[in-house]
Amino acid sequence: MNIEIQNKHGERLDYTFHAGNPKSKDLVVIGHGVTGNKDRPFIVTLATALPAADFNVLRFSFSGNGASGGRFVDSTISKEVEDLGTVLDALVGWNVTYAGHSMGGAVGVLRAAQDTRIHRLISLAGMVHTRDFAQREFGNVKPGQGFMWDDEACPLSQAYMDDLSRIGDVLACAPRIKAPWLLIHGTEDDVVPIKDSREIFACANKASTQLVELLGSNHVFADEPTIEMVKVVTDWLLRH
Repeated sequence: MNIEIQNKHGERLDYTFHAGNPKSKDLVVIGHGVTGNKDRPFIVTLATALPAADFNVLRFSFSGNGASGGRFVDSTISKEVEDLGTVLDALVGWNVTYAGHSMGGAVGVLRAAQDTRIHRLISLAGMVHTRDFAQREFGNVKPGQGFMWDDEACPLSQAYMDDLSRIGDVLACAPRIKAPWLLIHGTEDDVVPIKDSREIFACANKASTQLVELLGSNHVFADEPTIEMVKVVTDWLLRH
């Protein structure tokens, strides 16, 4: 795949394409979480494993993150929902599955609730209670002066905090998602608690939604849980 993807602000979205079966139109698009990018180790592991099951994969960085254009301080959930729409605009003819991690999971829920071009949805440790997350993780940081988790490359903006507060949570989107939906969450996640996935699963269409809890896994499925996460995703995609 050799296309340029730009959002409505003219910011180029950096991506990497992993070719699977050249005859297949199935494409898994992977989006990352806050302060992340397309090159997070578990994302790369997932993206490089799926082609063996004949799935094509595109992993990308939202605007303001990684090598994509734009400013990190402008990155919000709402802007990333628009970015994902831009990616879908560029993928005409593909049967798209979107897999989003953490905040990228909230992005996927918001997009899939309004956009039928997402044929399958995967939430990896997906954020659900956005306002609670913002207050829990950054409530003691002054926007415009402090940083996310003391990372100077990730300044905390007022726009980010306001957007997460305005959204509040994405629970109301769950009943509107008609696509098959897989939620995976680690029991030892101390960034986005597993109750987020349990609560949104309770609101979803049970006939087309599955929740898998990975015992002992943290927020980024580090070490052995990475292998288990990849297997769960692969097996689910093959069934759907």
